[in-house]
Amino acid sequence: MSNDVKLDRIDLRILSQLQKRGRITNVELAEAVGLSPSPCLIRVKRLEKAGFIVGYGAQIQLEKLGDLQVVFTEVTLADHRREDFIRFVDAVKEVDEIVECHLASGGYDYLLKFVTRSVSHYQSIVEGLLERNIGIEKYFSYIIIKTAFVKTSYPLESLFSKSQY
Repeated sequence: MSNDVKLDRIDLRILSQLQKRGRITNVELAEAVGLSPSPCLIRVKRLEKAGFIVGYGAQIQLEKLGDLQVVFTEVTLADHRREDFIRFVDAVKEVDEIVECHLASGGYDYLLKFVTRSVSHYQSIVEGLLERNIGIEKYFSYIIIKTAFVKTSYPLESLFSKSQY
């Protein structure tokens, strides 16, 4: 990924549009950001090559698939050496039901997001992690009852002022 690429307001508009409408045609995208199709496509390819765009995918409405359980888990590691963090991340990265892993400051080390079939399924995964001896000292689970909303795009144009780009 290159940080040598400088973004302007049109690049931010392109990124904003692609977040919201990943299947938008180049012609529609060009119209939405105020460019002709050819220069728009050149910019998209440049943003992909520079690593600003890392992929395209479908957003799935999980509730339509059936009953699932979302659990957020705070994890505190027993030790805090570099290799302890690496060992933990390498282990949880391999668990399909862990869909997010964030290193955090504050009262715990990591915040994990699980999507499982049930609370008992979640508990069996956690027990498996504890048995693997990957450095977990303690964990706290937060069972999600209902998700009010999830935003699927970042507010790029409001986050980055004109003075930065």
